[in-house]
Amino acid sequence: MTMDLIAADADITSAAALLRSTKAIRSRAQALLARARAGGSAYFTVDDAALQPTAALVAQVTRERYPSLKIPYHSRWRHFEAGKVDRTALLNEELGKVSVAKRARAHIDLAIVSVLLDAGSGPDWSYTDPRTGQKLSRSEGLGVASYNAFTKGLFSSKPTQPCQADALGLQNLTARQLGDAFQVGVENPLVGLEGRAALLRRLGEVIAAQPEVFGGAGGLCRPGRLFDHLVPADSDAPTVAAHDILVALLSTLSPIWPAQNAIKTEAGNEISLGDCWRHSAVPGVGASAGWMPFHKLSQWLSYSLLEPLEWADVTVTGLDALTGLPEYRNGGLLLDGGVLALKNPALAQQAQTAGDECIVEWRALTVALLDELAPLVRAELGLTAEQMPLACVLEGGTWAAGRVLAQRLRGGTPPLNIASDGTVF
Repeated sequence: MTMDLIAADADITSAAALLRSTKAIRSRAQALLARARAGGSAYFTVDDAALQPTAALVAQVTRERYPSLKIPYHSRWRHFEAGKVDRTALLNEELGKVSVAKRARAHIDLAIVSVLLDAGSGPDWSYTDPRTGQKLSRSEGLGVASYNAFTKGLFSSKPTQPCQADALGLQNLTARQLGDAFQVGVENPLVGLEGRAALLRRLGEVIAAQPEVFGGAGGLCRPGRLFDHLVPADSDAPTVAAHDILVALLSTLSPIWPAQNAIKTEAGNEISLGDCWRHSAVPGVGASAGWMPFHKLSQWLSYSLLEPLEWADVTVTGLDALTGLPEYRNGGLLLDGGVLALKNPALAQQAQTAGDECIVEWRALTVALLDELAPLVRAELGLTAEQMPLACVLEGGTWAAGRVLAQRLRGGTPPLNIASDGTVF
């Protein structure tokens, strides 16, 4: 390889690393917001006067949901509490008396698989929990369905060890098996079923290819081995930075994401970027120019690993390095709350994909505006950033308020018509 090719490949590798940082997410999102405020957006206008009323609504919803203002993190573990059932305690009972590390691995197995199954279900799917008989839909339904599938061993290759996910079990998963576990049928369709199953199969392939990270005793590769990768075994007071959790997820699991979002090296190799999309107005240097990163599911997963790590006596620092999640509830809050408005209202009815520039910009504006909304919400509630980090603002919070407005205005559907394959939204 020539020196020129080596230099070019180094630039592309550096660009990929940059696009995996929340600093890049925030700076590029803020640039698009500044542009929209100046009237330069082709899609949106910004009404700053609507920020305070929207913050007041978020504060009101937060008080209703958490009257004591003891707000947990926005994470997948909240959905496992649907119907007021403490499924974390039930899982711990299933696991029995095991070491802290073994329990953490099982928790992380569940969290990773469940988050990867958490793209929007669509309006016509629901799940009846066999334990309670409750009919659940959307995120709660997906969460409980994935929890039950996990405890029944759907993602394990070892019948005697059902409460785990491993490479072989994931690689052998079929859409039909997943559909049966999620009660999918002609009258109960789940958006992106094939895409969800394919995502988990790719997860199995990717962890099998990295035994140095995901392997353990007996050579069985599990997502939960990320615990051992993040936490030094010989540390008496282990500490992990939240951003390091995200970087670990992105660096080890990036090949599972759709391949079209990749940059090619001069040598012909590809570096997958995952939830990172083109936008003509996004600033940047070199190979990173024009790319708007989000990594929504990876950040949702990072938020969902905070508790398993803390339960294992690991201190997680720098929570607010992670960004607000650019998905349709938070983004919908901003549209339905009047902070954002479409320049062409007809776009609301037009089917769009995650790669369409309007959707890319909506998500970017959501990231930047959530950072501006958070201190306003805290002020309404009389809380500090230490008492209410962004993870708690989302939980209180913006996500729930977005759902309230969507239910009030459209029966719960998003304000934009997003065609989903089950891997982003």
